[in-house]
Amino acid sequence: MANKRRHHNNNNKKQQHRPPSASPLRQEAPLVREIAPKPTYGKPFVLLEDLQKNTFEYLHGAWVPHPKRIDECRVDCLVKELPQKLNKMTRYEVRSQLPAGV
Repeated sequence: MANKRRHHNNNNKKQQHRPPSASPLRQEAPLVREIAPKPTYGKPFVLLEDLQKNTFEYLHGAWVPHPKRIDECRVDCLVKELPQKLNKMTRYEVRSQLPAGV
């Protein structure tokens, strides 16, 4: 059997009146977002943190005190806690942020 043609007359419906839109002077300009460049990090190095929050870096075959604490490193470096402990000290992989344009 052939399909029946169904005509939907939407033209007969009256359009609702909308209030006038705001004047063009009141419209705000769209915000322009600037995309910040992704930071570049250097080679990773390992730091140890003991229970007193002292940090140590492995240099020339020995663990020497590091001037920054882990909390201070997290501000400008990429810090990742490693799962293995060493003599009840927590290991961290730290990558310093390189200056822009390098």
